[in-house]
Amino acid sequence: MKDLVLYFSVYGTAKNVAEEIGRQRNADVTEIEPVIPYDSDKDHYNALARYAKKEHDEDIRPAIKNEIDIEDYDNIFIGYPMWWYTFPMIIYTLFDKYDFSGKTIIPFNTHMGSKDGGTYRTIRELEPNARVLEGLPVEMSVAEGDPSRQVEKWLKSLNI
Repeated sequence: MKDLVLYFSVYGTAKNVAEEIGRQRNADVTEIEPVIPYDSDKDHYNALARYAKKEHDEDIRPAIKNEIDIEDYDNIFIGYPMWWYTFPMIIYTLFDKYDFSGKTIIPFNTHMGSKDGGTYRTIRELEPNARVLEGLPVEMSVAEGDPSRQVEKWLKSLNI
């Protein structure tokens, strides 16, 4: 069994969790990179939030810059921050572009109170031919600090 951790992160919180999962699972870790980068300056948070809402409201699917090889992996962890109570639109692009049939998808996300916002259910709907395990919602302050204990407990509960 070979694991891949895919993540999208602007402020680094989902990246922190992704890297921790990668360490604990000895998995390959790959960032989902947008063709047009998002502004990662936290001082511009309101502008990013407005732009994310526009993408969501207009069903914009941002292009992914890097090619991602999922073929050789059995378990694929997919991580993202919560934007407007759902995942960023680039995650829809990921599911549009790649076929996860026969794979096991294990979602995780960072949030500021919305848990997973129903996104794990959405992944099951978008990928009906994949097995989707219970995800891990990580509160932002934990993700910015040390998520290792929370990740360890969650990974043990998955029995993979």
